[in-house]
Amino acid sequence: MRMENGVASGLAQFWVQGDAVTHFVAVLLLVLSLASWYVVAGKILALWQARRSHARALNAFWGAESLPAAIEAIRFEDKTGILSGLAISGANAAELHRQHSARGIGAGVSSSEFVTRAVRCQIVEAQARIESGLTFLASVGSTAPFIGLFGTVWGIYHALVGLSGATQVVLDKVAGPVGEALIMTAAGLFVAIPAVLAYNAFTRANRLTLARMDGFAHDLHAYLTTGLRGRPGDKLVDLHAARSAKSA
Repeated sequence: MRMENGVASGLAQFWVQGDAVTHFVAVLLLVLSLASWYVVAGKILALWQARRSHARALNAFWGAESLPAAIEAIRFEDKTGILSGLAISGANAAELHRQHSARGIGAGVSSSEFVTRAVRCQIVEAQARIESGLTFLASVGSTAPFIGLFGTVWGIYHALVGLSGATQVVLDKVAGPVGEALIMTAAGLFVAIPAVLAYNAFTRANRLTLARMDGFAHDLHAYLTTGLRGRPGDKLVDLHAARSAKSA
């Protein structure tokens, strides 16, 4: 309890002794800290949703009896909209090419190329969504220590200016203001270290998500262009031939 009271009183004294520049640096570090933790919380929630729903979404898609049913299933199971966006974009491109393959935008372009373009555009958009916020975390992690260091230098300068003209310098009058100025360095590290750790963790987690998305994009492309569908490790099945045999 005494330590907590001492820290609180030290911070209060630091704030009282600081000038406008010191206050601005302190407020800036506080805003950066709150913003970075907001981004971290959002990214954690997105990763939790992805890990929870992507496996079910893929199983629901490949386990459906028809493409419309598969689209509805993956749209219902995929809470992130990443995999369902790929499926919808690819299915729409395949249907659009089938309707206009002889004229218009589909003329002279193969179904494989048309679907590839649509899926690739969707992958770029999904990747931008997945990686959003990482640049901010990297910026906070790289700049916050220097912002805190600037506050420390300015605080020490402010303390020394206050002591100028004194006939006798007492150690406690110098150590107090200098120690309080060093709080800015600690504050900068307090803001930067979580941001750097979060950036590294999210970069690795995003690679796994992007790899899963790329795998699904390849399987989806094969299904939409050839009619072959299969789960990882299973033998591919020609749905068009199976459907014809069933109807016969």
